Amino acid sequence: MVAGTASVTSSRAGASGHSSGKPLSIDLESATVAQLGGLLDSGKISSTKLTEAYLDRIRALNSQGPSLNAIRSVNPNAMKEAAAADRMRRGKGPHSPLLGIPVVVKDNIDVAGMPTTAGSVALARSYPAKDAPIVAQFRKAGAVILGKANLTEFANYLTSGMPGGYSSLGGQVLNAYDGSQSPSGSSAGSGVAASAGLGAVTVGTETSGSILSPAYSNSVVGIKPTVGLASRTGIVPIAASQDTAGPLTRTVADAAATLTALNGKDPEDPATAANPLVGHDFTDDLSTTALRGARIGVVAGQVPAAGTDNRALWDAAVTALRDQGAILVDVTLDTSGHSSTVLSYEFKRDLNAYLARLPRNAPMKSLADIIAYNTAHPAEALKFGQVNALNSQAKDLGADSADTAAYKASRAQDLADSKDRIDAVMKDNSLTALLFANSGSAGIGAKAGYPSVSVPAGYQAANRRPFSIAFLGTAWSEPALVGYAYDYEQATKLRRAPSVINPAPYRCTALTAFTETCAP
Repeated sequence: MVAGTASVTSSRAGASGHSSGKPLSIDLESATVAQLGGLLDSGKISSTKLTEAYLDRIRALNSQGPSLNAIRSVNPNAMKEAAAADRMRRGKGPHSPLLGIPVVVKDNIDVAGMPTTAGSVALARSYPAKDAPIVAQFRKAGAVILGKANLTEFANYLTSGMPGGYSSLGGQVLNAYDGSQSPSGSSAGSGVAASAGLGAVTVGTETSGSILSPAYSNSVVGIKPTVGLASRTGIVPIAASQDTAGPLTRTVADAAATLTALNGKDPEDPATAANPLVGHDFTDDLSTTALRGARIGVVAGQVPAAGTDNRALWDAAVTALRDQGAILVDVTLDTSGHSSTVLSYEFKRDLNAYLARLPRNAPMKSLADIIAYNTAHPAEALKFGQVNALNSQAKDLGADSADTAAYKASRAQDLADSKDRIDAVMKDNSLTALLFANSGSAGIGAKAGYPSVSVPAGYQAANRRPFSIAFLGTAWSEPALVGYAYDYEQATKLRRAPSVINPAPYRCTALTAFTETCAP
């Protein structure tokens, strides 16, 4: 079998990592939600067998083989949840496309019965009282929570200079396309798990680039939604003004189905009160004519340098967009900003609020407790320090403090530098979206709270490293952006699996047939 194919059986895997019994070959490295749903609906496979296959694949690739280290923990109840999904499927009536589909969530999202660690040794035994609302929505849809993805510790806000994908508890995530390159962004484990087929779909979180950056680095689709489209309750935060959860998947259609499950209102999250898309099915926006007549701004300064591999890929993407009927307009958008204090101020405020929700026996009650734990255990906790945590802890959150006044002014300036600039450029040019290379939209879009969708756009000729384009829109423009991304994806179909782009790490794993090249 090739590296992307799993042996799906009704029994548990043996010590070798292979399952025993009659196999049914499914390419989990490229399988879509629709394909898996069709097999489940037809009875050719059960959710129990499918979940088993993903667990086999995690064993073979996560801690063995290329040792991607993208999955930090496996849900001990995953097989029970799969069996429940099988029973639900046998019932009558319509069901969610995610029924019985294994989902991996980032390990800063609460799942009942599993610790929510944010990758920190200080939170290794921090168990929430219940599921985060977005996890409860997945369960309502019948999805199987397969496990938790590794991440950059505290969503890359513990310190400065920490490598993407590193955490004191989970160690280093490896990029499935090139182990010498960063998996990027704090949702590194979610991005790698999606790219390597360690879950059918995955969920990450973003404050500034933590979905969009691993999306392009790991050649998957990423949707960073409008702040307020998905509840943030039960998610270890950085900053409520910018935080959001979103999908990382192998296709736009899968991302749309995942976004539909994430979408909703939460009385505990005031940002969701204004969500006009509650109940919207984003799979209805999948159209191969969405780009026809769309006016999309090409941002000067975001175009890759002439003569580079990325420029060749960018030019090909622009040609494909035009061929699909898009009207591309050259625009100028200042993406620079001031030295903001927003994240530093909100990290202390919002993390303390999250920790206060935990059960009485939770090991950490405040950011100060985490800093103290790390200081007492430097060998385990402080390989890269905790400078951001210390700076945040030093903030005076009092209503009349100088820090609070500076924060309010900084937040207002952030909006002026982002939302106001984007709105003006789009209005002046009658645009429906802006186009960026890779994660170029991340910073300005994050401060504005605006959505972006990243789509794979090929691989560099010199080293096969991924390249992506991203569509940025104004608040609640996800339906249009999903349509543009799908139209482009279907017109180009450029994404390739890691084992195709970089076969060497996958050649001699438990998922690959034995050959002479695998002999010791």
